[in-house]
Amino acid sequence: MCTLKKLASVILLMLSLLLLTPTQTTAITKPDKHRGRAPNRSLKQAEVKEAEARLAEMGYGTGRVDGVFDAVTRNALIAFQKYEGRDVTGRLSREDFDAIMSANAPQPRDLGYRHVEVDLDRQVLLLTDGSGVVQRVLPVSTGSEKHYHEKGMSGLAYTPRGRFRIYTKLKGWKKSPLGLLYYPNYFSDGLAIHGNPSVPQSPQSHGCIRIPMSAAAEISRLLPLETIVLIYDKQSFVSAKDWAEADKQKQEANIR
Repeated sequence: MCTLKKLASVILLMLSLLLLTPTQTTAITKPDKHRGRAPNRSLKQAEVKEAEARLAEMGYGTGRVDGVFDAVTRNALIAFQKYEGRDVTGRLSREDFDAIMSANAPQPRDLGYRHVEVDLDRQVLLLTDGSGVVQRVLPVSTGSEKHYHEKGMSGLAYTPRGRFRIYTKLKGWKKSPLGLLYYPNYFSDGLAIHGNPSVPQSPQSHGCIRIPMSAAAEISRLLPLETIVLIYDKQSFVSAKDWAEADKQKQEANIR
């Protein structure tokens, strides 16, 4: 009888130890599952190069397609993130890579003629060719729509909506009452599309349209005098197809 009691006690002790000890399967499964999360994997240089190539194909100027994530590539990524309504981080994540590879090229609001569009809601600039296909997409920063009092001047930092033309332009730096402009292309009352070392992710200018320094000289070459500029938001859009048609008829008349 005493022997049976001792045997029962030993069996109960062994069962208790088995229940308290974690199994080998549980210990291995959890860390493996954690390590297998795809979003935490860093991108390889070949994948960065692939993303650059696709961004360039869609009109987001990346500079050299070499797998090096430099300042120009970062501006291209920011333009993509802005246009697609993604979080604007300037960092190429796995999610951004997947989005780039499955995205379609940006489309302008107006088709059929060469012009520039500035989408104030997205904070991007789109340059189209003669058929209206987007050639370049850049991140911009436009008027903050706040009152300012700087350098003895005051006013509302506002970028006007509507249709305009490039009426004058300058090479290199131009000193203005509120700061320096790089390769300014003027479209309305002293407001210009120009390069600036600071292109915030949100509207922060006095009314001008800031673009990255690295793109300023090239964009200036692509914006001859009389280039049509459309500036709009969700509430306002004005087509300039009638202007483009008038320009075409004028050119044809001059040829005859």
